[in-house]
Amino acid sequence: MTLRAVLVSCVVFATGAVSTVAHAGDKRPGASLGNAKGDRQGKTITVETSIQTMVNGDRGSGKAGKLSTANSNWTPPACWYEPAFSPKEIQKRIKTLRSVGNSIPFMGGLGDILGDFFDSYYKDGHPYKDYNLDKQGKGMFWTRVVNPNRKDDPKAMECNRSPFWVDDNETPKEPLAVNPRILAEYAYDELPIPGTRIEMAPKAETKVNLPTWVWLDKAKFKKVSVTASLPNTNLSATTTAEPVSLRIDPGTKDAETYPASGECAIGKDGRIGEPWARGKSEETPSCGVKYLRSSGDGSYNLKATVRWEISWTSTNTGREGLPDGEFGADQAVVVKEIQSVNR
Repeated sequence: MTLRAVLVSCVVFATGAVSTVAHAGDKRPGASLGNAKGDRQGKTITVETSIQTMVNGDRGSGKAGKLSTANSNWTPPACWYEPAFSPKEIQKRIKTLRSVGNSIPFMGGLGDILGDFFDSYYKDGHPYKDYNLDKQGKGMFWTRVVNPNRKDDPKAMECNRSPFWVDDNETPKEPLAVNPRILAEYAYDELPIPGTRIEMAPKAETKVNLPTWVWLDKAKFKKVSVTASLPNTNLSATTTAEPVSLRIDPGTKDAETYPASGECAIGKDGRIGEPWARGKSEETPSCGVKYLRSSGDGSYNLKATVRWEISWTSTNTGREGLPDGEFGADQAVVVKEIQSVNR
C-alpha cells in the first residue's frame, strides 16, 4: 500500500461516519448520506440497507426466532451492493471528507490528500469524470451494504469495491450487486419464526412407560412469508417458510419416540401431532415420547425442532428453493416412577 493510501485510510477511519446533506428532492435509495462511512481500507463506502420488508403482506416485523439453515454450507449473504449515491451526493461526500480531514489538528492538510485521492477517481477521469454530473438523474453510484444480521461474518469484507456507476435500467455485472436472489436470501433472515414450545400431555410431569402426547399449536405454526423490496426499483422477492415436520430428541437414550424415527410429519389438516383428549388413554400417540427410566431428582432436556421448507418467488423469476431451515427449543421434562401400593 502506498503512503498516500495509508494516510487516506487513517483519515477515513478517524473520521468515521460523516453526515452530509442529500440532494434535495432525491427519493431514491441511499439519498441520505448520514449513515455513510469509509471502511478501514479507505476505498469503500458503507451505507445502511434501503431494503424494506413486509411480513405476510403487512409492514413491520413480527420477528421471533432466527432460522438455522439445514445446509451447513449455506448462509444468507453477509454483504452486497445497492444503488446509493447520485453524482451530486458523491461530490458533496468528497468535499465533506476534505473539510473534515483538514479540521483534525494532528492531521493538518491530510484532508486535501484525501480529497485529491477521491477526486482522482471520481473527478479527473480515473475512471469517472466530473463525478458523472452530466448523468444526474440517469443512474446511481452503487456501494457496499453489510447485512445487519451478519455484521460479524468475515464474508462481509468480500464487498470491497469503491462505489461504482450503474445507469438506470441497467443490470450491474457485479455478482454481489443486489438482485432478486439476494433479496430472497435477505428475507430468509427476516422470517418471523415462532418459538418452538410444544404442548404435552401429561403436562406437569410424566411417568415411566407412559406414552406422552406431543403436538404443536396449529394456529401458531403455519406458513409465513416475508417480501423484501428495494424502493424505486423493480426489485423484490418473497420468501416463504412452511412447517413440515417436528423432530423430537428426548434427551436420553432411555426413551422411545412416536414414530420411532422421532420425526413427526405435518398432517393433511396442517397439524403436527394430535392433542390428547379424554378417552385416548389406551391409544398410541401419532407424535410423542415414552420414557423408560425416571429422571430422578432432576429432569430430561427434551429438544423439539421444527423443520421449515423454504421457497421464494419474484417478479422476474420462477419459484426456486432455498435450504430448509430449522428452529428448536429445549424443555425440561420430569419423569417419575409409577407408585404401586402393596396390601
